[in-house]
Amino acid sequence: MDADVLFASAASPSSDSAGQVLLTLSEITLIDGLTSELAVEECRRNLDQKLPEALKTFDLLLRRTLTVVPAPSEPEVYRMVERADWKDAPHLATALQHQCRFLVTYNTEDYKPGHPDVTVLRPGDFVRSVRDYLGRM
Repeated sequence: MDADVLFASAASPSSDSAGQVLLTLSEITLIDGLTSELAVEECRRNLDQKLPEALKTFDLLLRRTLTVVPAPSEPEVYRMVERADWKDAPHLATALQHQCRFLVTYNTEDYKPGHPDVTVLRPGDFVRSVRDYLGRM
């Protein structure tokens, strides 16, 4: 999950928003929720500037729901610059480095052309895909 999903989840007053549902799925280990230190720093900085009262919720969500991995190296990021917007290349590099099949973001257009090994989805689309998958079991 990238920083915008983390921000929206921390700021959401509703537990049934798509971002909150993703975090719940991760908390109950139905999915392996992962984010990078870089996304955490970006989210924390944005919350501090725009919605400081949500920082406590954010920290709780992180502890309970996500695995936070180190930021990718510069060479890994540079390899992704042609596949994603420069500011989002680190998120794509992180997803590839950790063999994530999906990258969840509200900014799907920033990941063009993307990478064939990572499907970029908005949170609601990812939740629908999980629901469809579980419905076929």
